[in-house]
Amino acid sequence: MWFASPYPAEYSERPILYLCDYCFKYLNSEYALMRHQKKCPIKVPPGNEIYRDQNISIFEVDGRKNKIYCQNLCLLSKLFLDHKTLYYDVEPFLFYIMTLPKKEGYKFVGYFSKEKQCESGYNLSCLLTLPIYQRKGYGNALIAFSYMLSKIEGKLGSPEKPLSDFGLRSYRKYWRYNVFKALTELQLMDDELIIEEISRKTSITENDVLCTLYNSGLLRKIKPNRSNFHHKLVASGPDLSFFNENDNDFLLNKKYELFIDPEKVLAYVQDVESKIKIKLDPKYLRWNLYNMPVSQDTKKKSI
Repeated sequence: MWFASPYPAEYSERPILYLCDYCFKYLNSEYALMRHQKKCPIKVPPGNEIYRDQNISIFEVDGRKNKIYCQNLCLLSKLFLDHKTLYYDVEPFLFYIMTLPKKEGYKFVGYFSKEKQCESGYNLSCLLTLPIYQRKGYGNALIAFSYMLSKIEGKLGSPEKPLSDFGLRSYRKYWRYNVFKALTELQLMDDELIIEEISRKTSITENDVLCTLYNSGLLRKIKPNRSNFHHKLVASGPDLSFFNENDNDFLLNKKYELFIDPEKVLAYVQDVESKIKIKLDPKYLRWNLYNMPVSQDTKKKSI
């Protein structure tokens, strides 16, 4: 446990908090946990299984239909996420639960949540991988899965901020690999490159693409009267708030030079690919876009 979570006082004030592996119900003694586990009705996450390969199963759980399960999950998450503020208002969210199928049940690995309707376009609100599964590739797989869904939706995605330190490191690693991979696929030595094209191929927002290129040392402001440069990127004025305040001169310029060494970019991509521990395959995805239920008031207005 890293941070305090608002469990009821009769549980949180005890030296040990006992949790069910499957439904996340909290109990105050080992005996109570053992009794609960014998009759726990949830050995499988209470939602639709939308992804299944040989090793991993992912479920989509509706916060409105499975309120207690999702609230318990959020309380558990707060133990490991400092910035998490959502505990009980789970109805506007969908939860994507990653599990390992076992004979005794589906072992929880981690999850991410996202709003059913998000005006800001975030494709992820909260991300958690249990500590025992961290640094094994599951967090990166969850991030990849969020973008896999965004591609099917035909939308660009970005995580809700602020991110935890661990989450930010994970995202920067994911962005860099996928942006670099897109660079290798766009025949850089022949064609002028447009930021929108990288974004389209990856479903990563233009802001995050720019941030990745800049932090990787590949993006520089075009110098006055300079025409001999490798590739020009034209940005359509996105919000560049991820830069430092001393980069204002850079921000005001909408045209950039991209300086790359194709061999180094390719070598980086190949090196990362050789180390990817978990790779989700879209062919195993069985998912339909979520449709918000129509309220009675809306039905009356349409009649």
